[in-house]
Amino acid sequence: MIRIVKMTFEEEQVQAFKDLFETIKNKILAREGCKHLRLLQDKDTPTIFFTYSIWQAQEKLDDYRNSELFISTWKTVKPWFSEKAEAWSVAEISEA
Repeated sequence: MIRIVKMTFEEEQVQAFKDLFETIKNKILAREGCKHLRLLQDKDTPTIFFTYSIWQAQEKLDDYRNSELFISTWKTVKPWFSEKAEAWSVAEISEA
């Protein structure tokens, strides 16, 4: 299962978010069921970021979303948003 999350930050919080992500990315990857994690930044609007993660199963993602790591991180970054975050859980249909 693939999870894509779009986050739009206040301009002055961009570097803080990048720094925070660097400190937690390996902890997220170490979560049971997390197979891949990538942080992407929009090339035209540098305040927009996407996380792209692949999870073994929905319940593994749910376990992470209920973890102290996720809860504390979300509490930190949520006030930095300039727009409400958006998230999608998608299934891969085809790969070229």
